[in-house]
Amino acid sequence: MHRTVLALAIALAATALAPLHATDASGVQAMAQQELPQVIAWRRDIHQHPELSNREVRTSALVAQELKKLGLEVHTGIAHTGVVGLLKGDLPGPRLAIRADMDALPVTEEVNLPFASKAKGEYRGKTVGVMHACGHDAHTAMLLGMAQALAGMKKQLHGSVLFVFQPAEEGAPAGEEGGASLMLKEGLFRQFKPDAMFGMHVVSALNVGTVAVRPGPTMAGSDWFRMVVHGRQTHGAMPWNGVDPIVTAAEIISTAQTIVSRKLDIGTLPAVLSFGIVEGGSRYNIVPDKVELQGTLRTFDAGMRQQAIDNLKGIAEHLAAANGATVEEQIPVGDSNPVLVNDPALAARVKASIVTAIGAGHVIEAKPWMASEDFAYFAQKVPSVYFFVGATPVGQDASKAPANHSPKFFLDEGALKIGMASMLQASLDYLGTPRS
Repeated sequence: MHRTVLALAIALAATALAPLHATDASGVQAMAQQELPQVIAWRRDIHQHPELSNREVRTSALVAQELKKLGLEVHTGIAHTGVVGLLKGDLPGPRLAIRADMDALPVTEEVNLPFASKAKGEYRGKTVGVMHACGHDAHTAMLLGMAQALAGMKKQLHGSVLFVFQPAEEGAPAGEEGGASLMLKEGLFRQFKPDAMFGMHVVSALNVGTVAVRPGPTMAGSDWFRMVVHGRQTHGAMPWNGVDPIVTAAEIISTAQTIVSRKLDIGTLPAVLSFGIVEGGSRYNIVPDKVELQGTLRTFDAGMRQQAIDNLKGIAEHLAAANGATVEEQIPVGDSNPVLVNDPALAARVKASIVTAIGAGHVIEAKPWMASEDFAYFAQKVPSVYFFVGATPVGQDASKAPANHSPKFFLDEGALKIGMASMLQASLDYLGTPRS
């Protein structure tokens, strides 16, 4: 992802809301400005009361309540705690879905805010701090603000807008389903049949006032892998009497680094293979009987993904055999997030809309981002675009800002106005709201 520092030079209109034109930047800026105080209030409330994946009970209740106030057709209980609001314009046109994720992370907040989270939750059998360390509070609040703005122009609105508030983007708890894939499995698109879908994400890697979008592969497909190397336990003073799984595990970790550097054509698209868990042994002078390895593979191409998986399996099996050990593999473990691919033609249209909203000097092309995002499941079904909104205060070096998922993650609330203006312009242009 670009870590670019750009000065914010956008004067957002504070005048009364005039009749909106699809290509009138002052119109969407005024809409965003009008909704901003309420959006900030929602965001702070949600931030102070974060909820983990599939546990977004309070958040979803707030969302449903606000959508009902607007007179939208509201559906709840989708994929556990998901909420959908349907706004039907009075004029004919396409159906656009816009998505926001609602869940927080098992992170203890370290930002000194008057509305900082002090919430606790249960995660993997432990009591943990809970924080909106990835900006989903902002996503939820912005989408509520956009619903309020668009509901106010129902008579002018062409087509319809499906506001999708998704749970469990960060991943459902062990043994549960959740997120975008479960919403689809439960019939979200079969019931509502959107023609296209938009989404956005706030990121600390960009300054407020900067929006990044790209056509094609945008966020990596993610695979979780697990291996257990089985040896034969023995005394650490007599390793020849056993089979050391630690040595084999170390060789697997080391040799696996050649997959990306020597096997994959990363001149075309990037890839990453990382080990995050190495567990084995119970005492300093005992060679254990097994070592467990877990890690992640990130790719942007199905062929590269399969090549990397095949190489990883081959390395593990051959090194284990050479050392007299065996290896048990799960590559991948469970479902994998697919590559998030922005529809090229639609991405070009969205980029042009965002340029209209905030100015060409504030819109950049995103590099492929190695993080994954389950919005990709939606993008597999309908033409979709996902873009990034800068969250780090202007004047600060965004390349040094605490990253998303950090306990020190900080969002400048100026990002809310930029995100709403960008998405409103893209949405109205897509729906074909005519000039008056």
